[in-house]
Amino acid sequence: MAQAELNVALRERVGKGGARSARRDGLVPGVVYGPGVEPCTINVEPKALQKAISGEAGWNTLLTLKGDGPFNGVLAVVKDIQVDSIRRNPTHVDFQAINTNKAVSFMVPVNTVGKSAGEKAGGNLQLIRKELEVVCLPANVPAHIDINVEALEIGDVVHIDDVTAPEGVELPHDVNFTVITVVGHKPSDDVDGAEGEEEAAAEE
Repeated sequence: MAQAELNVALRERVGKGGARSARRDGLVPGVVYGPGVEPCTINVEPKALQKAISGEAGWNTLLTLKGDGPFNGVLAVVKDIQVDSIRRNPTHVDFQAINTNKAVSFMVPVNTVGKSAGEKAGGNLQLIRKELEVVCLPANVPAHIDINVEALEIGDVVHIDDVTAPEGVELPHDVNFTVITVVGHKPSDDVDGAEGEEEAAAEE
């Protein structure tokens, strides 16, 4: 699992007022919670936060929090980042402390491998689930879940039961939902196109 260090500062003033004050100072307010750490409010530099999670692992990067507070030395991952709807800058971040000896739930992106036979025949591959939930030890979190799609024809579907998880990783689910499908062009599109060509020919 990817790892990084992140300097954070204890935020003494809690509540909305403290969060607004942090944002005015150009900082991202946040919280740290989880096993082995007393819940506390913190501030973090936005550039430092972005750099820490900019690698392939993204939010699943195992962060060692550094600073003067009960969080110092705690291993954590980002569980949520709230973003301003207009400026798109982070406005709040949640860090969850991690026990490296205990399996935890993570969201991991799906990565399709190859080009499907259906696409080569003129169809379209649709990625229905861009992320999948995995449960594993923090050290075993994959950067992505690879699914080879080369053999898929138009009309084929990949369900979660068809996905092979890496060793040491579970894919929990109650319903056998669709992850990937390959669809063809809509018949109506071809009909409309043919009718349009006939009308154009008639006008000429």
